Amino acid sequence: MHSRLLGKRSVIIWWVLTLLATWASGLNVKAQDSVPSTIASQPAAEVASSATSGADNPVLSPAPVMPAAHVASETHGVSPLPAIPLPLSQSGEAAASAAVSQPDPAASSKSSLASPGATHEPDKTEISAGSASTLEPPGTPAHEEKHESAAGPHEQHETDASHETVSKHEAAAAHGAHGQEAAGMHYTPPLWAVAPFVILLLCIAILPLIHRVEHWWHHNQNKFIIAAALAIVTLLYYLLRSAGFHADPGLPSVKMVLQHAVLDEYIPFIILLFCLYTISGGIQRRGDLRARPATNAAFLGLGAVLASFIGTTGASMLLIRPLLQINQERKHVRHTVIFFIFLVSNIGGSLLPTGDPPLFLGYLFGVPFLWTLNLWKAWLFAVCVLLVVYWIWDTLAYRRETVEDRMLDATQIEPLRIRGSLNFLWLLCVVLAVAVMVPGKKLPGTSFVVPNFLREAVMLAFVGLAWMTTRPQIRKENNFDFCAITEVAVLFIGIFITMQVPIEILNAKGPELRLTEPWQFFWATGALSSFLDNAPTYVVYFKTAGTLAPEGMTLMTNVDTFLKTIPIPLLVGISLGAVFMGANTYIGNGPNFMVKSIAEQSGIKMPSFFGYMLYSIVVLIPLFLLITVIFLM
Repeated sequence: MHSRLLGKRSVIIWWVLTLLATWASGLNVKAQDSVPSTIASQPAAEVASSATSGADNPVLSPAPVMPAAHVASETHGVSPLPAIPLPLSQSGEAAASAAVSQPDPAASSKSSLASPGATHEPDKTEISAGSASTLEPPGTPAHEEKHESAAGPHEQHETDASHETVSKHEAAAAHGAHGQEAAGMHYTPPLWAVAPFVILLLCIAILPLIHRVEHWWHHNQNKFIIAAALAIVTLLYYLLRSAGFHADPGLPSVKMVLQHAVLDEYIPFIILLFCLYTISGGIQRRGDLRARPATNAAFLGLGAVLASFIGTTGASMLLIRPLLQINQERKHVRHTVIFFIFLVSNIGGSLLPTGDPPLFLGYLFGVPFLWTLNLWKAWLFAVCVLLVVYWIWDTLAYRRETVEDRMLDATQIEPLRIRGSLNFLWLLCVVLAVAVMVPGKKLPGTSFVVPNFLREAVMLAFVGLAWMTTRPQIRKENNFDFCAITEVAVLFIGIFITMQVPIEILNAKGPELRLTEPWQFFWATGALSSFLDNAPTYVVYFKTAGTLAPEGMTLMTNVDTFLKTIPIPLLVGISLGAVFMGANTYIGNGPNFMVKSIAEQSGIKMPSFFGYMLYSIVVLIPLFLLITVIFLM
């Protein structure tokens, strides 16, 4: 009966979220009509390049002028020059112009992982920060195009070289990524307005650890009550404040917050997780091999590879039960589950946006789908080191097993079998849909422009096919239900709305944090990702890096940040910090707690919250120090 109630509550919660998204979508057109069409009334950070003739030929869009408060420190007093269209070379980088000073080649990259590589999409261009600071902002786009950028990278168009140069004072008055006062100056929210976001994250981190409220917090409807209440407080703040959010103050700003947070970011995010979670729940791996260190290490290595393709959540749900079944005759198994969390639930998902939620959010903000493959060196180094450490650790643990347990493990052998293998095809189809169906862009090889939410509809269609072609008995034996993904859905609807305020503050105050090096962003992002969820942490520091243009660093352009650019070495540090250090605690990434719970259901005594941190401090922190020295300095 209790399971039935939980199932019904999950369905009701999903319906409430669907109605909220539908209502926000209906308000979208009205919200767009409330935004003035002139450049003076729009935040300069949201302005994209105007479409001109030759739109099918991608060229470099001029980078925006930095705010007046930071121009002197970032460009050393160099005044902006008129826009100069820069054609792309065959490698996808901007061709150098004789009129623009070039940075020192020795300082062109702050990281061994910062090179664009051959994996960049052809319309995603990079420029040197030294020259970017001397170019004028792009022209004014249609309002509809402006908000499509959050759902995927949009095409870059040739900019008219006859645009007038924007002065420093005009740029300072126009810049305002999330609101501006009636006088036109950039608006910075007060610190107390961040309270709903902080309270929600503290609830996620602390309430599961308090015995008196642990059972109450376990129910998803209670999580939804907390998340929705704090989201409403944030919406009331935007309703009552004097400065607008991409629109006039009042109700138009609230509508714009819902469009930006729910339609542009939350819906694509949660649908991807839902698809990967549901399809992987129909794959069953059965069998009982000898639980030797080499077998376990191979299992962890396989999970680290799969995590980037089917997601850390999907790979964790797919492999944790077979791994526990293989080791059921052994007594010392706890360290195997901990390394599983390190490798499969976190670090393994670094190579594609489908691997981990932070990287998918970066993809929604305009990072090319295949750009994360540039992280392969750090990924391979971390995976290999952890597998070697695990093999040594498990070899010592295996020697501690009794003779009886070893004999039992050697005699009870069952060949590996995979049921529901057709679901691997549906998982591949979902990954391909994410990669090629970018809203606002042409479908590769056709003239068809992908409309908003068609990608999500196609992914849900594959979920339906997977559901119909999988025997219900497989999901039943996997103990599959929607409680875990519903928990993510109800919490993140609150996170995506409440985090709009800290993002505004970071857009205005980002340079004052004095984070300028990749290794600084790696540890800053990782520290927060350890105790907060790594997805919103990634967003916060992604937006912060988007306010900077350090001299000598290569910039990725046409991304959803304050300056419409982000330094690639800083993005490397943010991406690695968010994904890797989510493994430091149970609450760093969603699958961590799920794996812990499944292991405890199987009779394995897992360490406490701080006991788990002892493992991460001993094993992971030295690894991260090595990564800092080798790849980020």
